[in-house]
Amino acid sequence: MATSNRLQTQLYINAKWCESSDAGRFDVVDPATEQVLASVANATSADAAAAVDAAGGALAGWAALAPRNRGEILRKAFELLDMQKERFAELITRENGKPLADSRAEVGYAAEFFRWYSEEAVRNIGQVSRAPSSGARILVQHKPAGVAVLITPWNFPVAMGTRKIAPALAAGCTVIVKPASETPLTMLLLAEILQEAGVPAGVVNVLPSRRSAAIVGSMLKDPRVRVVSFTGSTETGRALLGEAAKFVVNPRMELGGNAPFLVFEDADLEAAVAGAMTAKMRNMGEACTAANRIYVHESIHDAFVTRFGAAMGALKVGNGLTAGVAVGPMVNRGALEKVESLVEEARGRGARAVTGGHRLPGPGYFYAPTVLDEVPDSAACLGEEIFGPVAPVQRFHTEAEAIQRANQSEYGLVAYVYTRDLSRGLRVSEQIDAGMVGLNRGLVSDPAAPFGGVKQSGLGREGAHEGLMEFLETQYISVGW
Repeated sequence: MATSNRLQTQLYINAKWCESSDAGRFDVVDPATEQVLASVANATSADAAAAVDAAGGALAGWAALAPRNRGEILRKAFELLDMQKERFAELITRENGKPLADSRAEVGYAAEFFRWYSEEAVRNIGQVSRAPSSGARILVQHKPAGVAVLITPWNFPVAMGTRKIAPALAAGCTVIVKPASETPLTMLLLAEILQEAGVPAGVVNVLPSRRSAAIVGSMLKDPRVRVVSFTGSTETGRALLGEAAKFVVNPRMELGGNAPFLVFEDADLEAAVAGAMTAKMRNMGEACTAANRIYVHESIHDAFVTRFGAAMGALKVGNGLTAGVAVGPMVNRGALEKVESLVEEARGRGARAVTGGHRLPGPGYFYAPTVLDEVPDSAACLGEEIFGPVAPVQRFHTEAEAIQRANQSEYGLVAYVYTRDLSRGLRVSEQIDAGMVGLNRGLVSDPAAPFGGVKQSGLGREGAHEGLMEFLETQYISVGW
């Protein structure tokens, strides 16, 4: 079946497109124009039950399919997504607001998860050993965990989907995807791709909904649901962990971040500025990996701020579909108001806007790329996840102080370190409490690498072989022969 050019706006359950059980719908808004893009079916708990029935019914057959066959379907999904990169990119920009260049990069990144896990599907390898005391053989194998509920965010509407769907399918699990209500259209389009790639009925189901708590809560109560994988805020993650604990559902959580970006006195200044632009402005700063606190050694602080401010101030802001635009709108009015409030609060405490520092005229939720210097320790933007195009800068004096500042956060997702001294770079990286470190790199995300954080930034890992293991249960068989 060829993918239709028509925009799907219904629920996708058991390989069928259907309205919600109460015929409810909600609007999806273009953040650059504030115009309604589409009206989408609003799933209910009854629809969630139907999706679990579909996924539960398809589980045995999908898990029994030869790993190579599952891998070939994922490989086909990679090829189809790659072929339709431009269509996906335009839809992401319309839903999310990010510039087309960023959307194209996201689609390429998303497709790579299908390719990576098409290869990992055949690498579910167990082991055989002999018990030292009894002499019995210890057989260890890894089995599909069961039905998985996948909850994806709006900031990377296709990549955060494939990063969960691909390893789950490679492991032999069936899934129900709950996309963010700001950006459901991209995930519905992805469902078409997966159907065309040969994913059997019931293996992948998609439930757009504004009733997230109700439908997810109802699914977690079903004993067939064995994994819940969530990407989003730490606050929501904590609540979801509590619900998962009630029914002993395996939680996989990729939560908030507050990434420190450390620039030492021996850093390549040009490379550090370029890295800061990448780490801060990927997806307009609406990323959990975004550099949120920039610490620069006092000896190069002024030079860094001057160059960084100039680079940020030169970015063209506008509708992401317009050629040359590097910064699109915030995803919604609430996100815009939060960024505006954080900047005003910091300025009220003495911070100085090197560039930007203001909302831009509408329609659309636009905020000027902003660099804040002389930010006091008390500023809220240092402790909260900004999730916007705002970069607070502070100076530091010693290596020990830089490490201490980097670690003074409840979050521990990613950190960035710039230095020409490899010994220092590795030493500092090891002392930073983060699941990932970009050493002289402003981008760490890679399908072949384990993505995830420590402390309040989450549980588990996505990507790499570890991502496959998150959807598998270990079984041990004791046998003698």
